[in-house]
Amino acid sequence: MGIQNQTMLTKDNKWVLLIMLSLIWGSSFILIKRGLVALNPYQLGSLRIIFAATFLLIIGFKSLAKIPIDKWRFIILTAFLGTFFPVFLFAYAQTGIKSSVSGILNSLTPLYTMLLGALAFGFSFRRNQIIGVVLGLSGCLLLVVNGNSAHGQSNYFCTTLVVIATICYALNVNLIKKYLSDVSPLSITTGNFAVLLIPAIIILFGSGFTSVMTQTSVQHSVLFIMILGVLGTGVANILYFQLVQITSPLTASSVTYFIPIVAMSWGILDGEMLNALQFLGAFVILVGVYMATKK
Repeated sequence: MGIQNQTMLTKDNKWVLLIMLSLIWGSSFILIKRGLVALNPYQLGSLRIIFAATFLLIIGFKSLAKIPIDKWRFIILTAFLGTFFPVFLFAYAQTGIKSSVSGILNSLTPLYTMLLGALAFGFSFRRNQIIGVVLGLSGCLLLVVNGNSAHGQSNYFCTTLVVIATICYALNVNLIKKYLSDVSPLSITTGNFAVLLIPAIIILFGSGFTSVMTQTSVQHSVLFIMILGVLGTGVANILYFQLVQITSPLTASSVTYFIPIVAMSWGILDGEMLNALQFLGAFVILVGVYMATKK
């Protein structure tokens, strides 16, 4: 009975974490959009890391001592793959694509998680998963070809940046499952951002932030990024790593089923509209993700 209760508790926790992460991460793209009103991508990305790092070091500094010495190389690697590169890639991408499109493209993460898990980490995959990958990539192509860009032809380049970010996420989740399953989520997250704090500060002050930081519009954008950094990055990463540890990398990455729904809802409320082919692309991606993650 005790084992059965524990299993049910784990399943309940999984769904609670999935819903919370969907709401938090689905809202991240509109916060990035608000931040880009007065900040450039380098300022936005570095501030996001700095706010998250400050929050995590306050609540989790003592947890750093629990990280075994031989695990720090994986902490450093996952810090750059799971946070540093994606933070700047998404920030730059949204200078050329809508926040809702960015949220939809983020759904490619489970597909790359499955592919990389099979190719690099020895996980097996089935025929329906292969079909899912093909469908997901086809949906991505529809979004790229039919997307409306804020700066003309930059749509293709910016879309590619999001795809690269999702590959980074996929590598990250497989590395965490394989090498850091015995480290607490708080330790992993705090360790990641402790590693990234100094590089982020260097980038921030090298981006000309000090010359514009007193402007009211900049301060408003910084407020949105503070919310994004603390909630959408710091808290969300702790929840995500916990989800990875109690489930599988593929199940954890399926949080991206729901992120597009939240991101598209925020986009519509903010006046963004997708054309028919973009909606079709979003649907095809979600069907592909479902097939790729179906047991």
